[in-house]
Amino acid sequence: MAEDDSVPLTGKLREKLVESKEAWAREGRLLTGLQGDRVRDRLPPGQTLVKDWPVLDLGVQPDVAPDRWRLRVEGLVQAPVRLTLDEFMALPQTELTNDIHCVTQWSRYDNHWQGVLAKELVAMARPKEEARFVSFTSYDGYTTNVPLEEFTRDEVLLAHSWEGKPLTRQHGGPVRVVIPRLYFWKSPKWVTRIELLRDDRPGFWEVRGYHNFGDPWQEQRYG
Repeated sequence: MAEDDSVPLTGKLREKLVESKEAWAREGRLLTGLQGDRVRDRLPPGQTLVKDWPVLDLGVQPDVAPDRWRLRVEGLVQAPVRLTLDEFMALPQTELTNDIHCVTQWSRYDNHWQGVLAKELVAMARPKEEARFVSFTSYDGYTTNVPLEEFTRDEVLLAHSWEGKPLTRQHGGPVRVVIPRLYFWKSPKWVTRIELLRDDRPGFWEVRGYHNFGDPWQEQRYG
């Protein structure tokens, strides 16, 4: 990350949390062995419906002041994009409602988001023909990955607001990714870099035993 993009960080990596979740992956914890149908079953197998929105992170929370936030869309693109928050907010805005599903077994229905469609950001960058995958980097150093075709689906958003209010720092503000078809670890908080790649690049949890794709209805918690 460029020097002028640095932001203050609080906390430290919760190594015991990471180790315990790696153990979950080795042991297959939380797996029910069931498979759902995303058309028929609103709640994926093994999930529990919640009303609140649990806060989950690695123990490090970046304090990204609005005037310091930058978003880069780069890699295998013809027109790299670099946006300030004001420039991001000036793009066409979309409101979407969707459900979210965390690999730790909670789901929350009917979340109302406002932000910029991912497919519109990708179109701005003009992907090269060989681009097939996306790698995300967040201000806390977190990374994850998805196929490009998943990132450009109609329901995928880079959100700045939830339930009519700006995203809080705890939930990834100023801007986070929202990919509702996949487990929520695939929707990184505090996103700052979106890199288009020819070859897949597994991220933080993917190299620690979690599934590379993460479909909740197929219960792809680990892989």
